[in-house]
Amino acid sequence: MTKLPNESDDSRKPTDSDESALAAEPIEDMSDAKQEQATPNYHHNKPKANDSAMIKKVLLTIVLLIIIGVIAYGLYKSTGQSKPQVMTLQGQMQMQQTSIAAKVPGRIAQILVTEGNKVEVGQQLIEMDSPEINAKIAQARAGKDMAQSQLDKAENGARPQEIAQAKAAWQANKAASDLAQNTYQRVDRLYEEGLMARQKRDEAYAQYLATQDQTEAARLQYDLALEGARSEDKSAATAQVAQVDAKLDEALVAKQEANLKSPIAGIVDDVIVSAGEVIGQGVPILTLVNTDDQWVVLNVTENYLNQFAIGQHFTGTIPALSSTDKPFTKEFTVYATSTLSDFATWRPTNNNDGFDVRTFEIKARPSNPNSRIRSGMSVIVQIDSAAVIQAQE
Repeated sequence: MTKLPNESDDSRKPTDSDESALAAEPIEDMSDAKQEQATPNYHHNKPKANDSAMIKKVLLTIVLLIIIGVIAYGLYKSTGQSKPQVMTLQGQMQMQQTSIAAKVPGRIAQILVTEGNKVEVGQQLIEMDSPEINAKIAQARAGKDMAQSQLDKAENGARPQEIAQAKAAWQANKAASDLAQNTYQRVDRLYEEGLMARQKRDEAYAQYLATQDQTEAARLQYDLALEGARSEDKSAATAQVAQVDAKLDEALVAKQEANLKSPIAGIVDDVIVSAGEVIGQGVPILTLVNTDDQWVVLNVTENYLNQFAIGQHFTGTIPALSSTDKPFTKEFTVYATSTLSDFATWRPTNNNDGFDVRTFEIKARPSNPNSRIRSGMSVIVQIDSAAVIQAQE
């Protein structure tokens, strides 16, 4: 049998040439390995150098930006301190308001205006239904008719028939008086001749005197019928008519007051009641505002008060009427200044100031009122603090 292992062992033994070849090959391989190792090491170190340079540049840029920011902030602060400070005040527009109230009680029949309507002087606002006032008017008119008839009777005197009757009575009494006079004269002559007793003469004389007095009374009655009523009676009748006229006027005025009319020209601001409600005397019904009577109210501390002397002008902006590209400005003139109560006094936080600054209420009217302005709108007023300080110095 052949021993394969031995043969294999012998075949695997190297020869001298093989050994020399093997000895030469490792040397070449080692040099190649070293070259291969050197090349990867060179490429790995180059990116690290680039990253460090980049980091340095970033840090340097950040430092420069910080320095520039600090310098810019310092310049901004210095510029801001050098600029004059502007003081902004906020005021409020106000208008003259008039509350319309009922002078007489009644039920509201109709409201003739609504909020926002423009009214004129004497325009009817409310129509009321008051049966009591209508009854008083009717009563006063009836009393006036009666008093007027009495006055007419006194001024016109007696009727023609009454005058004729008085005249006839006077003439009849006069005829009787003339007859009595003639009878007495005849009896007196007979008495003187002794033909008639003295008693008869006296009786005839008494009859004469009686008829004479009756004649005089009839004549006076006739004169009274011609003259009419006495002046005193006429004056009393005239006064009675005037008294009734006053009562009628009072009732008519109450009727007019029940149908309320506008005492001023303006705009209806608020209607408080509704139709059908029963209101009492003096209860407000609606509110009117006079758009021509406008003013602005500002609360100003006394250190800025010299900018708002009476008669001085300033400009204010009304934001409610302003647009983005066009502010709504108005020129105002100060007409009143009054100090506020102690609770409105502003006290400084710095105790070194040594005094308390009081607050004043400033009122100013616009140079020309604007119907678009409404009560309660804000007014912005800006004041230059540098000008204030210069004025104080």
